[in-house]
Amino acid sequence: MSEPKLLTNSRDGVLTLTLNRPEKLNAVDNDLSRSLLQALEAGATDETVRVIRLRGNGRAFCAGRDVGAPPTEDDLVLVQAVAQSIVRNPKLVLAEVHGWTVGAGFEWMLDADVVIAAETTRFKLPEASLGVFVTGGLSVTLPAAVGLARAKALTLLGEEFTAHQALAWGLVWKVVEDSGLDEASWNAAVKLATLKPVVAAQFKRVFNLLGLAAFDRAIEEENGAQRLLGPQ
Repeated sequence: MSEPKLLTNSRDGVLTLTLNRPEKLNAVDNDLSRSLLQALEAGATDETVRVIRLRGNGRAFCAGRDVGAPPTEDDLVLVQAVAQSIVRNPKLVLAEVHGWTVGAGFEWMLDADVVIAAETTRFKLPEASLGVFVTGGLSVTLPAAVGLARAKALTLLGEEFTAHQALAWGLVWKVVEDSGLDEASWNAAVKLATLKPVVAAQFKRVFNLLGLAAFDRAIEEENGAQRLLGPQ
């Protein structure tokens, strides 16, 4: 039997979800998106879960969509559903990123509530150069983090940038040495899990309601742009 594309582990109130396509740098396909969506939704209603920690196995967090297969409508629907589940989830979501964090992986990272990055993480948003549009509500989450002008430059130019640049621009909360990434993200997740669930949920709800007020509109507009630019 083949390895599952998503690994799950739950202890001490923390549900860890690990993208598990290391041979593909955890590139996103429909099976991975579907598994992640199901796990997020299950975590949302599990009273033993207080925090969801999202990470990647192998040399990268996520290299974006798997370009080995032609894009389909299911790709768009599932990727967007995962983003909405992260943002609307009543549980706090912490993203632990390393290696390549690209495209959909970057978008899901930015949907999380807290992000910790390894020092050698490399980020990139190549969608414009590939002739497709961004997803994951990025058209709102990215300007909210870095400002409109920088958001346009990052997406249109698609240039690679470093973890320390991401930290300076407000895209991640903390950068740590690669060897200490797992410990740092675990410790942060456990600390978040000590918050009363109702308190954590209200902080997340109100901050996202006001700070990402146009998130649902962004998903709709991204869907329209993606379909317009997709295969004719």
